Amino acid sequence: MALMNRAVVIGSGFAGLSAACFLAKGGAKVTVLEKHSIPGGRARQFSQDGFTFDMGPSWYWMPDAFERFFEKFGKTPADYYALKRLDPSYTVFYDKSAIDIPADYKKLQELFESIESGSSIKLDRFLEGAAYKYKVGMQKLVYKPGLSVWEFMDAEVFKGLFKLDLFSSMKTHIGNYFKDERLRQLLEFPVLFLGALPEKTPALYSLMNYADICLGTWYPDGGMYKIVDGMYQLAISLGVEFQFNTEALHIAVNNKKAVAVQTESQSFPADVVVGAADYHYVETALLSPEYQSYSASYWDSRDLAPSSLIFYLGLNKKLTNIQHHSLFFDVSFDTHAKAIYGNPQWPENPLFYVSCTSLTDSSVAPQGCENLFILIPLATNLADDTPERRADYLDLVIERMELRLDQKIKNSIIFQKSFAGTEFKSEYHAFKGNAYGLSNTLMQTANLKPSIKSSKITNLYYAGQLTLPGPGVPPALVSGELVATQIFKEQFS
Repeated sequence: MALMNRAVVIGSGFAGLSAACFLAKGGAKVTVLEKHSIPGGRARQFSQDGFTFDMGPSWYWMPDAFERFFEKFGKTPADYYALKRLDPSYTVFYDKSAIDIPADYKKLQELFESIESGSSIKLDRFLEGAAYKYKVGMQKLVYKPGLSVWEFMDAEVFKGLFKLDLFSSMKTHIGNYFKDERLRQLLEFPVLFLGALPEKTPALYSLMNYADICLGTWYPDGGMYKIVDGMYQLAISLGVEFQFNTEALHIAVNNKKAVAVQTESQSFPADVVVGAADYHYVETALLSPEYQSYSASYWDSRDLAPSSLIFYLGLNKKLTNIQHHSLFFDVSFDTHAKAIYGNPQWPENPLFYVSCTSLTDSSVAPQGCENLFILIPLATNLADDTPERRADYLDLVIERMELRLDQKIKNSIIFQKSFAGTEFKSEYHAFKGNAYGLSNTLMQTANLKPSIKSSKITNLYYAGQLTLPGPGVPPALVSGELVATQIFKEQFS
């Protein structure tokens, strides 16, 4: 190519970084516009008073997806960060018991058997199906741009259509194998990351159970931001230019073609634009109405994954009886679920998740101190997000932690910060303050999601959690690759 094709990527989250790397590898001149001072988007990191916190994603699942990404550039994750497999993978606190989930499969079988007779053999069968879904789902469904139903006309997909369980729910599917409520909740929990109730999530997503149990739960030394930094360093080595503290304000269009992305002080010419920031925001705030692919009623009809209330806490002591990841399922899941999906409201007594990274990584807290990340799933667009309400929720979850861990915590808090729907909107322009994107319901799967390509502008594409493949870090890596591949096929060939 005589002149380098110019690509402007809006947003430097995982999807934006992935798209930038693949576009640069193919020879494009790539500029990334990022409103914050560092890359990462929702996966940013901050440090204060000696504590370091990952602000968003905290689970390292599907290590093969990260290996695949870096291999495309002749690299490995080990070139950028060191991984440690967590054992136990996580702990689940129930009403009157707590279960550590061992990394070793044989020990997990023994655990299942101790809870429900015969369940270890059923677990084998359950995971055999989950492994098939993972293999076929990743190879035949995930790495598709979703621009035509013909993409899914694959012999292996049709041959195994019933084995993929597209039309059965996770709740029914798991219930066919296991009767004990604790085991069922344990296997249903990964779909919480997909942002829908188990009864509304296709059983296809038992592939997440394969990722959880068979591929393991890992931790990159230094935190999840090490992945961001690795991708950023890779992008720099490929010639990608980053403009930080630079927010995209408008996409200039001429003859149905994006010609530039405008910021407060500069205009960046473009032969192609990738909206890797919030899809809804790019459409409604950066484009004139005549260039928007989806109507307001379309967006309002989407089923969104939850928002979250997050607390970042620093303690002046070490805790006992806690693991790196802990799930507090010690109250009614159904009651909390109704407050998210049924009649949206602030939950009275929520389930919550705790990550204690300092248990694994001494670099994220001062010596003798502990670093806690606490997350409460919430409905989107909740009003009355006040400091007083947040303080009440912090007291509530700390009280439950103190009870279950049998130790005092509240009087040891020396640093605290909160983050919820208000910040998701202001920091990331998140549609209705969502934290994870769209729910992975059947009617929002594959090409039923918002398209990776604008229907009104010939060279505008989208990447991230509101489009294919969906929410989560590995899908974000895939999203950037899908968009870059499509751009080279349609624009830069």
